This record gives sequence, structure tokens and C-alpha cells, in this order.
Amino acid sequence: MNFLEKRIREDGIVKEGNVLKVDSFLNHQMDIRLFKQMGQEWKRRFADAPINKILTIEASGIGIAAVASEYFDVPVVFAKKSKSINIEGEMYTAEVESFTHKCRNQVIVSKKFLGPEDHVLIIDDFLANGCALQGLISIVQQAGASLEGIGIAVEKGFQQGGRVIRNLGYRLESLAIVESMDAQTGEIVFREQDENQAGEKIL
Repeated sequence: MNFLEKRIREDGIVKEGNVLKVDSFLNHQMDIRLFKQMGQEWKRRFADAPINKILTIEASGIGIAAVASEYFDVPVVFAKKSKSINIEGEMYTAEVESFTHKCRNQVIVSKKFLGPEDHVLIIDDFLANGCALQGLISIVQQAGASLEGIGIAVEKGFQQGGRVIRNLGYRLESLAIVESMDAQTGEIVFREQDENQAGEKIL
């Protein structure tokens, strides 16, 4: 069991409807020490990739990506879910659907901050059906940038997103993959990952 799986077992709450609440440490209240461990682990896994920019989506991806960027020493760009009056010039746009919020959003990134010279790592907190992730991939493609990989904190392995993204040929590194969970018992089963993939084991 790796450090993130251990934390999810301790503090995660399983709700009806395949909802895993991790808001006490991941996407509402944020445990920065945990985020640093995540950043170090992604840096280890993508050590061979020439990453010069991290891309995420507001809101809950921002904190994780910002902390992770310290280990890559690169800027973070986040896709905004609504057009702001202080965004000028041309933009890349994509439509994404949120599993959690059950809504569709147009996300935008200014063309000033992403271009053909960039080697991008996408980072986000959750992967369920993969709609948000496919929106971010579309933005990278529109920019003509190179997508070096995708780092996800928690992947719901029983939903289609991870399988779809991997079948498209993208390098996807999820720190914790939930194979199944039971709202009645609170049980969470994780997919086994080998030691090289999962990083340091916690006994």
C-alpha cells in the first residue's frame, strides 16, 4: 500500500453513487505535506520526460499541480471554466463534463501560455469517466504541444476513463487506483501496482 492509498483508507469516505469523498485532505481542505509526496512521486515517474509546463483545470487540480510544479521547476497553466474579462487575445477552448457536478463547462486557456514548443504534463485530482481529461488533451493538441504524460491522484479503476485514456496511447500515472468501493461497509479495494510504479511502500 502506498502513501496515498493509506491516506484514503484512513480518511476517505465512500458515499452512494460511486462517490469517494477525500475533501478533508485533497480537494477542499488540502494537506500540503501529502501534496509534496505526490509531487515527488510524479517527478520520479516522469523523470525521463522533458516537461516544461504543467496543465490542470480549476478548481481542485490547481493546488496539487502548483505543489507538484516545485519538483519539476516549471510553470503551471490552469484551464478556466468561464471567460473572465481579464483574459485577452485568442484562446483554446474545449467542452468538459463533470462527473461530480453533473454539468458541462467550456474551459479555456490563453494561447499566450501554451504553444508548439511546450512539453506538457497534465495533472488532476480525480479520473472517473475521463471527460475533463479529454478536454485538457484537446487543448494540448490545439496548441500543437507535446503531451508527455498525465498524472492523476485518484483513479476510479471501475469506471471507463483510465481505460479510454490508456487505449488512446497516453502515458497515464495514477497514484491510487480504486478497483472497487462499498458505501455500505466503507470498504475500498485498490488495484495492485508494482513497486517501481507505486513508489515507496508503507508497511
